[in-house]
Amino acid sequence: MKKILVADPIAADGVELLRGEAGVDVRTGLSREELIAAIPAYHALVVRSETKVTAAVFAAAKQLQAVGRAGVGVDNIDLAAATARGVIVVNAPLGNTISAAEHAVGLMLALARHIPEANASLKAGEWKRSKFIGVEVRGKTLGVVGLGQVGSEVARRAKGLDMTVVAYDPFVSPERGAVLGVELAASLDDLLARADFLTLHTVLTAQTRHLIGDAELRKVQPSLRLVNTARGDLVDIDALVRAVDEGRVAGAALDVFPQEPPDMASPVLHHDRIIVTPHLGASTREAQERVAVDVAKQILAVLRGEPAQYAVNAPMIAAETMSVLAPYIPVAEKTASLAAQLAPGQMGNIEIDYLGDIAHHDTTALRAAVIKGMLGPVSEENVTIVNANLVAETRGMKIVERKGPAEEVYANLVRVHVHTSAGDTDVTGTIAHDGPHIVAINDFWVDIPPGDGWLLLCENQDRPGMIGAVGTFLGKHDINISFMRVGRTAVRGKALMAVGIDDPIAPEQVEELAAIPNILSARVTKFS
Repeated sequence: MKKILVADPIAADGVELLRGEAGVDVRTGLSREELIAAIPAYHALVVRSETKVTAAVFAAAKQLQAVGRAGVGVDNIDLAAATARGVIVVNAPLGNTISAAEHAVGLMLALARHIPEANASLKAGEWKRSKFIGVEVRGKTLGVVGLGQVGSEVARRAKGLDMTVVAYDPFVSPERGAVLGVELAASLDDLLARADFLTLHTVLTAQTRHLIGDAELRKVQPSLRLVNTARGDLVDIDALVRAVDEGRVAGAALDVFPQEPPDMASPVLHHDRIIVTPHLGASTREAQERVAVDVAKQILAVLRGEPAQYAVNAPMIAAETMSVLAPYIPVAEKTASLAAQLAPGQMGNIEIDYLGDIAHHDTTALRAAVIKGMLGPVSEENVTIVNANLVAETRGMKIVERKGPAEEVYANLVRVHVHTSAGDTDVTGTIAHDGPHIVAINDFWVDIPPGDGWLLLCENQDRPGMIGAVGTFLGKHDINISFMRVGRTAVRGKALMAVGIDDPIAPEQVEELAAIPNILSARVTKFS
């Protein structure tokens, strides 16, 4: 009989399901050394967030076939080590969805009707009905930032409350929005200007940190009520407190904080117009039972030799195929990431061209890398070769793949075409001597090397002095250049300057740069 170790507390339903087909030991609170000593006897391991499943654990696990995370994140599991050892890692990405969505809606209603304050007032011996006059949500506009699993469920429930739902998520197709009965906003600013209530359901990245800050909170209606059950750092807490104090925002409800637990002296915890809860989004009996059962079913499927629905690490790929494709996986991801950042408007069709020798192989891994590059920064799920198609499908992404011979001087190319409501964007990448290179953006052949920092792209008329003008401008603002590449369509025609910069550049500086004569546009992206 197979043996399973449950190393963190999970709901009893999940344990009982496992015991129906395997021997189960529940041993929680194991130290790193105790886990390493115990793991050789087991075929599967179930954890939550407490236990760290490191490379040393996988090295000691002689019989291990599966690791299950009873929840969404897998940050505590070394996926590379698991894949190298042939161990399948599974999670339960949908188990918490309904509970998180319901908590967001509950906070919205509590904000609208002053429920926590009224409760505290009455229990303090007061009867002040007129002090707690609220607003109806019916007929109001709910702005949803991020239309993934949780955001979609919030939208469905808001429609049931007779609210108008407008969402901002450039990575969701119009068809998906139509299915949900949700209008897609053209920009975050458009959403902010229209929303009576605003709820956040996106992941935290360098780009989304302080997504709602002082500048954004000056664009909203004074009747706005903000709900955040996603990530604490999506909101600049200090800016939010100022906006509420100054009457620019009616109120807020926060379930998550930049640091957890937060500083108990923080003004946000004591503000009479800000509701706070201690990260309760997934804290329901049903959610805990659901994630335990979901992960147990997958563990048992793996032990029976069946596919797991939510495997999060890559399956084994033929060595011959990987020897050719492995270098191009980061090429595909970086090419797609840049294409997504450069493509304004609502996402439409995506086309992928595999050109050269790579076209003769199974390109499933490259397709998954493209999807990860486009959605990784905005998806709640860890996008991998296993679940990439499912993640893309839930967002209504339409992907067309083509294969063909090599072009120009490159033996292999990955080209990503992104069609949006605002136009088309093409980005092409390959592998060079020092790693992934972007070699074309739209009609311009360039050579952008790998690196960190930011990429400034200036489209301009090809005239003498343009390179000097951009360099002088960046020097004036103390912005250091790491490299510069130039491509052009024709002499004295249009040109593209790709400038690697080590320092961030403010939006107003980008606007100032774009106003220089003969510069047609200026955009900044982040190296992935």
